[in-house]
Amino acid sequence: MAYKYHTVSFGSRFSFFFILLAAALALTSARGAGGSPSVELGIDVVERDHFALFQGKKIGLVTNQTGVDGAGRRTREVLHRAPGVHLVRLFSPEHGIDGTILAGKYVKSQRDEVTGLPVYSLYEETRKPTPEMLRGLDMLVFDMQDIGVRSYTYISTMVKCMEAAGECHVPFVVLDRPNPLSGIRVEGPPVEKRWISFVGQVPVPYVHGLTVGELARMTNDLGWNGAKCRLTIVPMRGWKRAMTWSDTGLGWVQTSPNIPYAVSPVYYAVTGVVGSLAGLNIGIGTNAPFQCVASANLPAEKMAARIEALGVTGLHAKPFYDRSAGWKGVDLRIDPHPRTNLCSLALYFLAQADRSAHLFNRTPPGQLNLFYKVYGSASIRGRLEDGDSVGNIVASWEPSVERFKDLREPYLLYPNPIDTAAQ
Repeated sequence: MAYKYHTVSFGSRFSFFFILLAAALALTSARGAGGSPSVELGIDVVERDHFALFQGKKIGLVTNQTGVDGAGRRTREVLHRAPGVHLVRLFSPEHGIDGTILAGKYVKSQRDEVTGLPVYSLYEETRKPTPEMLRGLDMLVFDMQDIGVRSYTYISTMVKCMEAAGECHVPFVVLDRPNPLSGIRVEGPPVEKRWISFVGQVPVPYVHGLTVGELARMTNDLGWNGAKCRLTIVPMRGWKRAMTWSDTGLGWVQTSPNIPYAVSPVYYAVTGVVGSLAGLNIGIGTNAPFQCVASANLPAEKMAARIEALGVTGLHAKPFYDRSAGWKGVDLRIDPHPRTNLCSLALYFLAQADRSAHLFNRTPPGQLNLFYKVYGSASIRGRLEDGDSVGNIVASWEPSVERFKDLREPYLLYPNPIDTAAQ
């Protein structure tokens, strides 16, 4: 049984064609009975189609431990064993092929213990496959789980791989996966051109509301990847834009050492930016990463009370004290569907922390530049130090968020319902 793929040829917004059999339309959009996942991933679609897309092809696979099918089987194992498919080499992102290496640490090229294939690191001397790495490949395939936040580097790896594929005339295939934060939550600051980097590779809001397949289409058409590539997307079946991860029925695979739970991306969207500055504890290294904000001087009781006073369903805060370490702040509890603007909450924490602990003055220049890259602008420091309100700053993001929503519309692979998420 064949499925719909989207193949995009060198950038025209509408220059894609559909490979579709009517039988595919007869499939139900959910497999929820009996505890099975309600969403079929891109790799599941390929498997059900008997690997027709990859038959007779020499393939390179960009993947890690998150590249699994709906049954939890590693994509690299599935393709390695698939009849007629020639998986010849692997490429690993930040954190390595098994996702165990800490953030920012170089990843060495190695041989994969699972398949025996060579693994080329894309987080060492190069962040982009070299022509030698791509030599002899008929396709470069991407299958990794993103978390829906601009600064998470897996999408940067995808963009760099698309650029390399375009330069070397190697077709690029994305096996699509859910956005854990949903496809309707779009919020946060834009990234200015001067701050484009590997922690902000594409000009999208901090929370972008796209799947990796949709982001790849948009990137390729608008030229964000430099050399455009011959792009094919294998869409999911059954995924709806309002779904967070908990709605998919899929098992969560830890995407990196500090994203252990399906709800971790929600916390990352709130505290990830704040954690780029010196003198803050956001729970890294504990069993609850990104789930607190603390420093030596934060007004814990006041901050927790203010968050509780918002009355937001699914959002709670309580004072946090660690007297032995000298930390105080707030411990957060956020459910998978928080009806609040996560990035505005992040800005509230940033404003409070800088007011109490003078974080910008305490942060070394190199680390401060990393913060600006993650946030997307250096202007935030002046605005906060001049006393500008959180509300005013959040309001200043909204025009770019609305422009982005309009801009992304032609690239959406899944229906876009009326946006009922709190923005």
